[in-house]
Formats: sequence, C-alpha cells, structure tokens
Amino acid sequence: MEVDGLTRGDPDMSDTLQLSITATTAPERPPRPRESWADVAKGACILLVVLWHVITKDYLQVDWRLALPLPGAWGLLGEQLLPLRMPLFFAISGMFAAGAVDRSWRVLGRSKVAKFGYLYAVWLLIHTAVLALVPDFDTARAGGPLELLEQLTITPSNLWYLLALAVYFTVAKAVRRLPTALVLAVALALSVVVAADLLATPGNRGGLLQNLVFFLAGLRLRPVVEGLARAANWRRLAVLGGGYAAGLVVLRLLPATGPLVSVAAVAFGVTAAALAARSRAVARVLGDIGRRTLPIYVLHMPVLAVCHAVLIGPMDRADPPMQLLLAVAEPVLLTVLVTWFCLALERSLPAALLDLPSRPTRVAAVPWQSGPVR
Repeated sequence: MEVDGLTRGDPDMSDTLQLSITATTAPERPPRPRESWADVAKGACILLVVLWHVITKDYLQVDWRLALPLPGAWGLLGEQLLPLRMPLFFAISGMFAAGAVDRSWRVLGRSKVAKFGYLYAVWLLIHTAVLALVPDFDTARAGGPLELLEQLTITPSNLWYLLALAVYFTVAKAVRRLPTALVLAVALALSVVVAADLLATPGNRGGLLQNLVFFLAGLRLRPVVEGLARAANWRRLAVLGGGYAAGLVVLRLLPATGPLVSVAAVAFGVTAAALAARSRAVARVLGDIGRRTLPIYVLHMPVLAVCHAVLIGPMDRADPPMQLLLAVAEPVLLTVLVTWFCLALERSLPAALLDLPSRPTRVAAVPWQSGPVR
C-alpha cells in the first residue's frame, strides 16, 4: 500500500475506489511506471533512520571501556548522514504525491491528510504506552496529558514524519496554482530560518518545518530528479560526493547553510540509489525494504527500546575483547535485527494500525426496491 514515502504491500486503490462512489473527483495524471531506484533510496533512508536511533539511543548509552574512539566515530558518521536521510526521503515522497494533490480537497483530505493524521495519533498513543514501560530508554515521551496534547499538535514526537506528510499534502494542495519558483523560494527561506536557529523549534518541530522544501521540490521538480537518476554514473557520484563532503565542512561553520548542504546530499543520494539499483541483489533487498517502510518506521522505536533494555547490562559488563567486537559491529547488527523484527511483526498487525479504516460504502437504492418489501 502506497503511503507516499512510507509503503506497505500492493498499490493503494481502496481510498480512490471508495471515494469515487460518493464524490466526483478531478481527473488524475496518468500513473507513471514505478522507479526501482526510488524504492532503493527509500529502503536506504529507512535503514539510516533506524541506524541513527540505534547509535544515539542505544550504542552511545553503553559504558564503553575502550582505548579506541569507536563510539565517537559511529556518532560522527551518523551526524554526517543527517543532511541526507530525511531530505531524500521527503523528496521521494513528493515525487509520488502529484496524483493525490490533483484530486479534490475531499478525496485528498481523506486519502492522505486524514490518513497520516490518524496514523500519527494512533502510533503516538502506542509509543507513549510502550515507552512508559522502559523509562530508562533515552527518547522523548509524553509525561502527562498536556505533553501528549503538545506532541499531537505543535511539537511532534519521533513519529513526526507522519504528521509532516499530513501537513505537506495540505500545503501542496493550497499552493498548487502558484509558480514553482515562488513556492520553493518561500519554503527554502523557512528552512534556512530554522537551520539558522532563528525560530524556536522544540522537539521535532524543526524537522517538520525544515523539510517542507524537499517535499515540494520532489513534487514540482520530479522530471529534474528523474533526469539526475537517469544520468547517474560513477564519475558524477564522485563529484557529488565531494560536493556533499565540502558542504559538511561549511555546515560546521555556518549552520544556516544546512538546507543547501541537504540539496547536495539529495543529489548524491539519488545518484547513488540509481547506481545501486542496477545491481539485482541490491535492488531486490533494498527495494523490498523500500516498499515496506511504514511498519519499520512506526515499530522500530518500541522494538529498539526493548532491545536496549535487554542488551545494555550485558554490553556494559562485557570484557574488553568482547566490547571491542561489539563497538565495531553492534550498530549494524542491531539495525538489521530491529528492521527484520519490524517486518516480521507487520504480518500480525491489524489493518487499522497501518491504514485509515474504511468508511461503510453507500450503495444507491435500486428503483424497484425503493418501497417496502412485501
């Protein structure tokens, strides 16, 4: 099921078929063939999301007794990938949003805005309940009704990607008739203001505001992104990688350049994904993950919290040789384990936890049955 960046299973036709019974919708753009590199990129992005949380919320909490600065190296690596993972994820989400944005407000409101708002609210409640059982796990959680209300509305939790999509679809629909240059300029200015820390952005509010430009760019500039993927080669990847690396150096000196560094990172990520997709093995593994990102996204934090509670003690007490081995491999191993477990759990989840429940279909009365049955 397509959820515009977060996906599961087969193409989503349920909302369109259901709503077409009761509403007349605007003509949609003809569907385009699915790009395999986009699924590869989404698969890589969701793995980077899990890896970042493994590093910051589990790995760096261990009492490492090592001569080598391996924990610091993993933390530094995770930080260098921050300009890439969510901007690229949102750019790809925007690429596949055109058909939905072209629909009527009524159809868009239910099939996208209400869906993502519903998923955010449901999983926020689940996360709040589960994370309350592991109070030592280092992540933001609501400590009471007011904090929960704040997370539901203005200061999103770690599930903020879902709330962001609900907001982004609304914005994209509202500005669809405005010039692309104007829309992207305003969104980029907002992103720069947030990156420069000129606006208060507690929690994950900053991520929501800062990444709007990438969703809109994916939506408005899809041919440009697809052209970049088609032109991918190793020389171009090296040049873009060098630009990304140089941008990271500048970013340390000028935080306001963050959005521009992310532009370079997205170009690098698209090129890398296009090249990786040419390998059948990589395309099969990452592509499959990229088509099933929703269960990984909503489940990985509670799963990681439980894993951390089980593993932190033994890792703290491990002897130096074992700690050295764990310091090298644990982030990758735990990322793979958490991802696999999330995909395994997907099969047992009720449909109402992965999609907006369907409304009863209204069937028109047949003329000869409009009266009482005798």
